[in-house]
Amino acid sequence: MSPIPRRSLLKAAAVAGAAAQFSWALGAKDAQAAPRAEAADADPVTLDWLEDGGLGAAPGSTVGVPWPKGAYEADQTFALTDADGTAVPVQSWPLAYWPDGSLKWTAHAVGSGSGKLTLAAGDAAAPGKKVTVDSSGGTVDVSTGVITVKIGKDGSTLVKSVRRGSTEIARDGRLVLIRQPEIEDEDQGTVRTERFDGAIGEVTVEQDGPVRAVVRIDGKHRKGSRSWLPFAIRLYFYAGADSFRMVHTITYDGAQEPGKASGDFIRGLGVRFSVPMRDESYDRHIRIGGEGKGLLREAVKGITGLRRDPGAAVQAAQYAGQRLPDPSTWDQRVTTRLQYIPEWGDYTLAQLSADGFTLRKRTKKGYGWIGVGGGKRASGFGYVGGASGGLSFGLRDFWEKYPAQLDIRDAHTDEAEVTLWLWSPEAQPMDLRFYHDGMSQDTYAEQLEGLNITYEDYEPEFGTPYGIARTSELLFWANESTPSADALAQQVEAVRTLPQLVAPPEQLIKAKVFGPGLYSEPDRSTPAKAKIEDHLDFLFTYYKDQVEQRRWYGFWDYGDIMHTYDTVRHVWRYDIGGYAWDNSELSPDLWLWYAYLRSGRADIFRFAESMTRHTGEVDVYHLGKWAGLGTRHGVQHYADSAKQQRIANTTYRRFYYFLTGDERVGDLMHANVDSDETFLVLDPLRKVRTDPYTPDRHALSIGFGTDWSGLVSAWLTEWERKGPKWEKARARVLSTMEGIAAQPNGFVQGSGLYDLDTGRFAVASTPVVSVSHLSAVFGLNELCAELIHLVDMPKFNDAYFDYCRYFNATKAEQRARYGSDFGTLLLFQGHSRLDAYAAVQTGDAALAKRAWTKFYGSDGYTESSPWKTQEVSGPMALVAGSEASWVSSNDTALYGLAAIENLALLGDKMP
Repeated sequence: MSPIPRRSLLKAAAVAGAAAQFSWALGAKDAQAAPRAEAADADPVTLDWLEDGGLGAAPGSTVGVPWPKGAYEADQTFALTDADGTAVPVQSWPLAYWPDGSLKWTAHAVGSGSGKLTLAAGDAAAPGKKVTVDSSGGTVDVSTGVITVKIGKDGSTLVKSVRRGSTEIARDGRLVLIRQPEIEDEDQGTVRTERFDGAIGEVTVEQDGPVRAVVRIDGKHRKGSRSWLPFAIRLYFYAGADSFRMVHTITYDGAQEPGKASGDFIRGLGVRFSVPMRDESYDRHIRIGGEGKGLLREAVKGITGLRRDPGAAVQAAQYAGQRLPDPSTWDQRVTTRLQYIPEWGDYTLAQLSADGFTLRKRTKKGYGWIGVGGGKRASGFGYVGGASGGLSFGLRDFWEKYPAQLDIRDAHTDEAEVTLWLWSPEAQPMDLRFYHDGMSQDTYAEQLEGLNITYEDYEPEFGTPYGIARTSELLFWANESTPSADALAQQVEAVRTLPQLVAPPEQLIKAKVFGPGLYSEPDRSTPAKAKIEDHLDFLFTYYKDQVEQRRWYGFWDYGDIMHTYDTVRHVWRYDIGGYAWDNSELSPDLWLWYAYLRSGRADIFRFAESMTRHTGEVDVYHLGKWAGLGTRHGVQHYADSAKQQRIANTTYRRFYYFLTGDERVGDLMHANVDSDETFLVLDPLRKVRTDPYTPDRHALSIGFGTDWSGLVSAWLTEWERKGPKWEKARARVLSTMEGIAAQPNGFVQGSGLYDLDTGRFAVASTPVVSVSHLSAVFGLNELCAELIHLVDMPKFNDAYFDYCRYFNATKAEQRARYGSDFGTLLLFQGHSRLDAYAAVQTGDAALAKRAWTKFYGSDGYTESSPWKTQEVSGPMALVAGSEASWVSSNDTALYGLAAIENLALLGDKMP
């Protein structure tokens, strides 16, 4: 992408009139958007659970449902019924609007349900037990009708109390951070740590019932005069629930410098509650999840396995978690010696890798630990309490995001303490230092040479973790007594797989969301279609298996995949520059989400969900000078010096947000609205420019591919959501579309000079041909399909159709149209979906034929690719498993998207 020379600004005025017919000013009226649709078909929608089992023990679920343009006005209300026609209480709100003001997406929260539910226009049934929120006093008090939670407004106690009826189940919910100021790489030195507590900065009630309430708590971890590591906590409550959900986000703002032992190393990061213990010690129960639904089931004072037998009924009752009969009714040989039976107050389960956990206990602090056992992968679930009530707790993705830990302390006293460690204090400190010393790459020329050997774009001080984030999810239950084994198993299942209500693929397709016509339900009606479906299934299964085989797990890593395979070492290139972690390169996020949209498959949804959580948090900066930018693929997720819009791309977040209404992902998308400001801070082409260029607020060089697609996705989303800056966002969508359309060569021009204050591109005075194989592979086609559907701007359409038509054209055709060809290009298979889209939009049969020609016979995967794996084992590989050495993540993402879109658009025109 060659920048437009700054002198073009002077010449641009002479041709500015070419764009006059598209002149939308900031805050323009809706009339410039596509005309209002006629009333659309608004049939009821059948919602179902992603996995079997319905809501189970989870507090509730929220689902996003799309509607065709014009189906419902903005003030439409909705009703929900079950399979028997019985009304199910539901809380509904808009997530997005079509340009004509009608509802595009709505969110619906339920606190009950196990089977299919039907959503239709109507009046919502009120829950028998409503969620209420009272923030008039010194606390925010939330009642679900079953439990009442008092949330602090200041200080370090986030949750002051959790009550069920008149019984206090838990109190003093707080955040814990352990900082280690120095890290030793050898066996020398003394380990020192210091504890910081979460300090509340602001509390916001985001929803207040009647079915769902959301309270957000923002702050930092504080000790003395220092505050750092910002947190954002959301607490979710549903009508009639005895539980609540916590979404916990931290943003790293500490200092860790490569080559230095001192810094802000996190030794432990956790959420802690105190639990009143009212029962006799033999009526106090410990439950800790092991593998699957396995549980350690013990009492603080156990009366099983003793030399003297209190009676089979007494032992069975304790194992079941039931209140024991009065000891005077037991065998007195036991009753008279109860004081000699140890009380076990402390338990710790540590999951320090994805492959193993250990469990131990002790009587109390100062006394030795006794090994309980261990296993491979713990569920992340626990319970402490007794016959009069107790607290269940769980950390989602416990082993996947190791090192994690559960602690129970002082269960033998009047008050137990529970800590869910998101980063185990028994693990090595969180070491985020850059991984090499720079190897004398001090100049751009040297850095480009490094790029040519390891594919890493290095630059001093750019490989910093400052500003990256991570989100975790936790669940808590306030039980009126120790739950039964079956009830505990349901709680374990909710922690491991949070129930999710979903709309079916046919509704997504019917509503024409995420690009009308770009996806269709799987179709195996012909051998050719069936073969492509088999290939798509193979690729997804292979990556799912590789996550497990290669152990792509860990607090910062889980959710990402690797970029390229090393066929000699039989491993992915985890340690080779730009070939390591993928960081959304060429849009695997889009491949997974479109694969889900068309299929409704739970396994694909969960893979895409974990990737969205990862790529939107870890691969993007949320604080500091690079806030709003993401990092190119590399050995560490933040290592590469290419900090760019294409990785922070809101396009990758839209799916999860609109399908679930997730507020945290909504935050990430809104944060990108002003990310055009980042081009003042960092020039993405600084190392390869040949013309003089200094970022200028009124003349910022922005590419029409990877740059603009990232920007416009954020603006479009803000506009659709009617967010706080939606009018500005809408104006920028329209004005930049106008500016691209007015360029002498449209998208082929490559880039334009952008004015931050007006939100407009200057129109170049002379045509330029500047095409990159990367421009359209970070969501441009999918975004343009949405924009063309939303906005009535024929010249923009023509500019994009031209780009689609000529990327895969012959050099002679390119020269005939633009005066010169596009040079050396790649990724023709991936671009076949552009051929397909333009063919359908323009009715060009030759273009339709070329789409399949390029799909089947250019680069990427072909029908002659192996389409199978080979077994690998020792001594060839670290662990036995399989490999498909011909697979790369770039080719997978491009093949996946091209296959899905070509089948949907031109499935009836296959050769």
